[in-house]
Amino acid sequence: MPKSVAGQPRKEHAGTAAAFIPPEAGFEILRDLSADCKACPLWKTGTQTVFGEGPVKAKVIFVGEQPGDKEDLAGRPFVGPAGGVLDRALKEAGIDRTQVYVTNVVKHFKWIPRGKKRIHAKPRASEIKACRPWLDAEIDRIKPHVLVCLGATAAQALLGNKFRVSQQRGTLIESPLAPKVMATVHPSSLLRIEDEDERHREMKWFMDDIKKVANLVNDSGASRT
Repeated sequence: MPKSVAGQPRKEHAGTAAAFIPPEAGFEILRDLSADCKACPLWKTGTQTVFGEGPVKAKVIFVGEQPGDKEDLAGRPFVGPAGGVLDRALKEAGIDRTQVYVTNVVKHFKWIPRGKKRIHAKPRASEIKACRPWLDAEIDRIKPHVLVCLGATAAQALLGNKFRVSQQRGTLIESPLAPKVMATVHPSSLLRIEDEDERHREMKWFMDDIKKVANLVNDSGASRT
């Protein structure tokens, strides 16, 4: 099979990030190659590729939609306000953030200008498809026991367009991605709730979902804090 060089896609996979991924590439090579990915137009407006972060032997992977403004500037996933919500939930559930792997379906920040701010814009299906091979490669190398989709975009990208987080959150889904797969809301959605009582209820529900993840990780024999 023809080899790939950073920035030079293999012709048989043109149009997706698979063009940039040598089949046997190790994890650090994948990270380096992703920095030069031009599989979709988002590289033109994103500051940098935001690859996943965490131990290669992590028992659990959390998958979100895409990096936000803070993540785009820092080059790290889940370090902005939504990441703070996730961190608090993980801590309450007894999960060490440094022992989980966090990533996104799309590796570049898609945004629209609003004054001096950059506002999140939902990625298109074509952009998700183009970027999906990076996520597949992450999952393949890590081989998690538990995979958690955060939000509708991640859930539908990985579990099918008919998946509804509002109806199926917190339940285990049969999937070849990992032995245990579930979905919950994206923590950023909690930050957008204006009603205080509703936000409190939804935050508690999210915490309960993350505690379910902790139990699944614990059942796998992984240590918890």
